[in-house]
Amino acid sequence: MEYIPAKTIVTKTKTADAWFGIDYNMNIYKGCCHGCIYCDSRSDCYHIDDFDRVRAKENALQIIRDDLRRKIRTGVVGTGAMSDPYNPFEKELQLTRHALELLDAFGFGAAIATKSNLMIRDIDILTSIMEHSPVLCKITVTTADDELSKKIEPGAPPSGKRFEMIGQLAEHGIFSGVLLMPVLPFIEDSEENVIEIVRQTAKAGGKFIYPAFGMTLRQNQREWYFTKLGELFPDQALVERYIKHYGNYYECRSPKAKKLWTVFSKECMEYGIYYKMKDIVSAYRRKYHISQISLFD
Repeated sequence: MEYIPAKTIVTKTKTADAWFGIDYNMNIYKGCCHGCIYCDSRSDCYHIDDFDRVRAKENALQIIRDDLRRKIRTGVVGTGAMSDPYNPFEKELQLTRHALELLDAFGFGAAIATKSNLMIRDIDILTSIMEHSPVLCKITVTTADDELSKKIEPGAPPSGKRFEMIGQLAEHGIFSGVLLMPVLPFIEDSEENVIEIVRQTAKAGGKFIYPAFGMTLRQNQREWYFTKLGELFPDQALVERYIKHYGNYYECRSPKAKKLWTVFSKECMEYGIYYKMKDIVSAYRRKYHISQISLFD
């Protein structure tokens, strides 16, 4: 493991970035080895060289401890925005686990985004945090098809394992659900896929699904994605379809997005799944009476 210097790790979010009601961001690792073909974090604007190589921030736990100690107010600390906090190296290093212990000790909440079922290991700490602060677990699922997930997210557990993790979190009363994003145009944007994800989430005991029916493509991320499409789906002429439909646009919204939203929202209401940001944030923070910053609908 290569370690890189850092001056601070727990940083205040901007009001405009009030994503899931998170007050602070915390990224311990840089880079990711899940190999997802669509990852926006590959984009040049994030300045992460050799993105597939995971590095950890030097003296991370000491820095996190000092950062938390200096905060005037407690709040919810989010992790997983840029690099998955449960990459394979975490199993041995346990930096994320010990960081959660620090959040617990200093009275902060936690909001975790991951594709890895390694998070199950830390259920004991998450339940301890819940005694005083909100906990939100966001599990990315883009397809209900395990074989497809193995293709497009080769270094992550298949979707079925992620649904199993939601079930285990739910058994412990931990507020968890699905980030249904991205939904890859011409690959994952079928009504059948969206409906099955909603039903599998409900079956597992998930409380919410937050969707984005499309993806982003920019700079070197686009080149990487198109290369992978050609390798994985050589007979489907997908690259040509993307170029014809989107050109060089950054936002690649599914042509079916409007219809998918109608089907998705109907299914969520039927199963009692939260799907609007304000409702998700209100639900997971409700009993803690923590003031919220600006929310997205």
